Amino acid sequence: MTQDPYDILGVSRDASADDIKKAYRKLARQLHPDVNPDPETQERFKDVSRAYEVLSDPGKRAAYDRGGDAFSQGFGGAGQGFSFTDIMDAFFGGGAAGGGQTRGPRSRARRGQDALIRLDVELAEAGFGVTRDLKVDTALRCEACEGQGTAPGTSPTTCETCHGQGEVAVVQRSFLGEIRTLRPCAACRGYGSIIPDPCRECSGDGRVRSRRTLTVKIPAGVDHGTRVQLTGQGEVGPGGGPAGDLYVEIHVEPHPTFTRHGNDLHTTISLPMSAAALGTQLTLPLLEADLPAASDESSETVTTYDLDIRPGTQSGSEQVVRGFGVPSLRGGRGDLVVSIAVETPTRLDPRQEELLRELAAIRGEEQPDGKNEAPHKSMFGRLRDAFQG
Repeated sequence: MTQDPYDILGVSRDASADDIKKAYRKLARQLHPDVNPDPETQERFKDVSRAYEVLSDPGKRAAYDRGGDAFSQGFGGAGQGFSFTDIMDAFFGGGAAGGGQTRGPRSRARRGQDALIRLDVELAEAGFGVTRDLKVDTALRCEACEGQGTAPGTSPTTCETCHGQGEVAVVQRSFLGEIRTLRPCAACRGYGSIIPDPCRECSGDGRVRSRRTLTVKIPAGVDHGTRVQLTGQGEVGPGGGPAGDLYVEIHVEPHPTFTRHGNDLHTTISLPMSAAALGTQLTLPLLEADLPAASDESSETVTTYDLDIRPGTQSGSEQVVRGFGVPSLRGGRGDLVVSIAVETPTRLDPRQEELLRELAAIRGEEQPDGKNEAPHKSMFGRLRDAFQG
């Protein structure tokens, strides 16, 4: 059989490390003694393992490519010196304990973290939208080194411990022979390179903390707790990596008149007893009255609504004004729900008391019965009573 490790694995001389690993895995699954106990196949499995031992090691592969002997590197046969990690990889897709797949050097550039900032807004601003300037304190790319972490005029150097691989092999002896596992290089922390002269501005991190001003447009219809995402405006990553996202969390301040329930606005108005009995018309301020444009005399913004109070309106009753609630994020607008509270006079002068007694006499209410009434029934209770006759 040929002694060329490339021919044994069936790969070209310019094959990548991943291509070599894939070829080895494929052959190891077919030729392993546990799968195929044939003696000839077992010998071929040893040749495949020896070939992979050479080509998976950058130093041995380079020596062979320069004309050296592929199998004179102290290799002693399958199970002695070749990577037990790669046998486990071939069958389970993982690695021996602590080993795993060869990862190679990791990049210094990593995505930055997301950031969260709170923004207090008024109810009208949440309802109709607002544009605000926010001061944000986050990590930004270091301009002195352009995010590289190196002092001007310098560059990272290849790690002498792992020779730029970002990993080092750790060999342990066991009853199976020598087991080799790969671990991140402690000298370069797995980067494969070392920064000998870090940037003085960022101490080699590639980023610095700074305060900046962002203009944020809050859409109409946001509610308390809504988060507005600003893509790429968060923390810049180490090594000049891409920035994370900035989330603006909305906190709506309480309103003195309106309470929000979904997209509906609720408010309560107080009426004198006589106005509730006779009916009247009230001018209600709308949420639009809180907008800055409302103070502009040339503005066409409607800020009030004339509400008709029907004669005989009872305390606790509600009137719904359609389409004057809070705009929705998806379009449309909620309603304005007006609750009526009828006020009973507590202080009467003699003339007022005389008139009320006269009214009570006319209506036969001088000695009211004070009948007890059943609690207000639900819709299902009323339906049940209707069916029962």
